[in-house]
Amino acid sequence: MIAGFKKHTTVAISVLMCASLAVLVFAQGPSDIQSAVDAAYAKYKNLQEGKNADYIPALAKVNPDLFGLAVVTTDGKVYTAGDIKTEVSIQSISKVFTMARVIQDFGPEIVEKTVGVDATGLPFNSIVAIEQHKGKEMNPFVNAGAITMTSLVKGSTPTEQWNNIIATHNAFAGRQLSVNQEVYKSESETNQRNQAIAELMHAYELLKGDPKVATDLYTRQCSINVNAKDLAIMAATLADGGRNPVTGKQVIDAKNVPEILAVMATAGMYDDSGKWLYMTGLPAKSGVGGGIIAVSPGKYGIAAISPPLDAAGNSVRAQRAIAEIDRLIKANPYEAQPVRPTN
Repeated sequence: MIAGFKKHTTVAISVLMCASLAVLVFAQGPSDIQSAVDAAYAKYKNLQEGKNADYIPALAKVNPDLFGLAVVTTDGKVYTAGDIKTEVSIQSISKVFTMARVIQDFGPEIVEKTVGVDATGLPFNSIVAIEQHKGKEMNPFVNAGAITMTSLVKGSTPTEQWNNIIATHNAFAGRQLSVNQEVYKSESETNQRNQAIAELMHAYELLKGDPKVATDLYTRQCSINVNAKDLAIMAATLADGGRNPVTGKQVIDAKNVPEILAVMATAGMYDDSGKWLYMTGLPAKSGVGGGIIAVSPGKYGIAAISPPLDAAGNSVRAQRAIAEIDRLIKANPYEAQPVRPTN
């Protein structure tokens, strides 16, 4: 009897502790989150640092004053500030969701066995990084790895592959997205380096199919239009174990999310990934269109759009704003309070 009583008491205490932790995790109410978003927007709306990407001519023409913020919780609540309607091209943020498609269809092992999961320490479009290990020991977020991931998307024709890519992005965003044709055309006319990267990955027998087709599909996926709210919902879907918290649709299996977040943590912010993780603790991914997504697992998806970039290719204003929100709502997953009281 006593043993049984102790066992049930221990279970009850454990349940109460878990419940208490859950309350602490979600201690911020709606007004707290909205206040944090508003405060970050007000603090950085007049920041004038960085410049638009200009190696893709269409991106140079995007309004540099565009600034939108959004936070979406895992229970589907949406908090916004600034311009959340204007769309920009998703660019490298798309790498996250195409990788998610490949992992969902083939398992996480395929990523490690093909392009690897290590930060290269070299620029995202480096050819040296490919040659160093014959196409391996990279990750899905440098261009060589990303184009290779795109080539692995299921489909017997390029059209079928594209349909899988756009359907995945639609499911993560919770609405039908479209391609920015001006950006797609502009990128297609200036992507000779990516074409060379694809050919080299094909030579090392890692990129499947026609490298020209893979490059075109990759260019098109980078040209998908999104707004800040779309990006926050996409991030929140990862935060909620692959379930879109707004639509309720399970987009990918929860078991496949940890590997995606791991690569975001180590390689999502180009050469400054380590600095970003050190500052915020949030797995993130940026794009040269000015967007950034960040994920606080089990809590929030956070996103910002602001086109001017720093030297590493990350939006200056978006980084600052997300870091401020992260601080105010305590979204950093590495922040922890002692489990036992200290003497």
